[in-house]
Amino acid sequence: MKYKQKNAGFTLIELLVVISIIGILSTLAVVSLNNARVKARDAKRVSDIKQVQTALELFLSDRDGYPAASNLTLGSGAGLRLSRDAGFSEVASGTIYMGKLPANALPGGKDYKYSSFTSSTASTACTTTPCPWYKITFTLEEATGGIGAGDHVADPNGME
Repeated sequence: MKYKQKNAGFTLIELLVVISIIGILSTLAVVSLNNARVKARDAKRVSDIKQVQTALELFLSDRDGYPAASNLTLGSGAGLRLSRDAGFSEVASGTIYMGKLPANALPGGKDYKYSSFTSSTASTACTTTPCPWYKITFTLEEATGGIGAGDHVADPNGME
């Protein structure tokens, strides 16, 4: 005996329930993806600053100090580099410590700023290479790797 179902298919209620579940799951996925993006940008910022610090230490070992600059935006221009003879410049000369300086990961954060000073008190700008002290300012959107959210400074002693 054949059985025929009169109303084959889904009811409106069943379709609405499935659509609402899909909507909730996609909202959760987007929120977690945005959080992952923020963490990735902050991790990149910390890594960038550590790489610049390593290049600066190599410069220090060759030149007995750091390059002179005041409020220099790292990663700006056609390709700012750090080299032995030219310091921070778009034209490298001598040993190249960093081929292209990194820029802040957008969106969010602030430009990386480098300044050199005559001492660790960082009150007087150093205008002639080699300089005994530097500071790099940067911003994190969230706490990353033991460093809190907000504005920070990296200097020869590390990151604050």
